[in-house]
Amino acid sequence: MTIENDSQEGSVPRSRARVIEVVAPAGWINSNQRLHRMQSAKLTALWREAGRVSAGLVDGGPYAGPVHIFAHVYKPRGGRYDAGNLYPTIKAILDGVVDAGLLVDDSNDYVIGPDLRHGGKGPARIVLTVTEIP
Repeated sequence: MTIENDSQEGSVPRSRARVIEVVAPAGWINSNQRLHRMQSAKLTALWREAGRVSAGLVDGGPYAGPVHIFAHVYKPRGGRYDAGNLYPTIKAILDGVVDAGLLVDDSNDYVIGPDLRHGGKGPARIVLTVTEIP
């Protein structure tokens, strides 16, 4: 899905925002986990592929310049958790988004964020909002 930001005379220039929904292909990769490297690699590969496939479904061409990314985490159960601990999951997804060609790179030169937020209760998924920085 693409969101266009219409700008009026004298306002901020028009920017493109896209929403990428990545349904959980496996369990979360959490910074607090102590997984064997092969188990971690398997989870990372699954999330990366899910990110690549999901980014490929988004309309529009690639972003040439910098973007800001929000990542909203949806979990099927209520309860306390630290969204920031899911950074390894988001990193794998962003690598997949780069693989899909939507982003040139996920380095600091091209990406501000990702800013992780609690999205709510629902099916396990990550919803990325990628906004072009004019």
